[in-house]
Amino acid sequence: QVQLVESGGGLVQAGGSLRLSCAASGRTFSISIMAWFRQAPGKEREFVAGITWSGSSAYYADSVKGRFTISRDNVKDTVYLQMGSLKPEDTAVYYCAARRFASSNVIGVRADEYDSWGQGTQVTVSS
Repeated sequence: QVQLVESGGGLVQAGGSLRLSCAASGRTFSISIMAWFRQAPGKEREFVAGITWSGSSAYYADSVKGRFTISRDNVKDTVYLQMGSLKPEDTAVYYCAARRFASSNVIGVRADEYDSWGQGTQVTVSS
């Protein structure tokens, strides 16, 4: 099993920045890919960004490309999402997810491709 704990959410003005963290514990050796998803009220959960556990590859949703950066710390088993130029439409609960024992390093964008989830952290961007 893998446990994921997010932190770093909060309230920020449009144009501002936030950094989310996701600390992984447990059988982290089994993790292949980590990702961030978000879910706004009344909307489906959507992919934001993903990274291979090795850190060799990353992939972003078009809506955040150029504004968000995903990274990982090998020593701390932590994945980060640096968010900049935030917009009100970025307001959502942000979830960290892990995919274990993947057969390839292709970063999936569907929520059902991930088998471990954190509890979520709220990000609110005011206009």
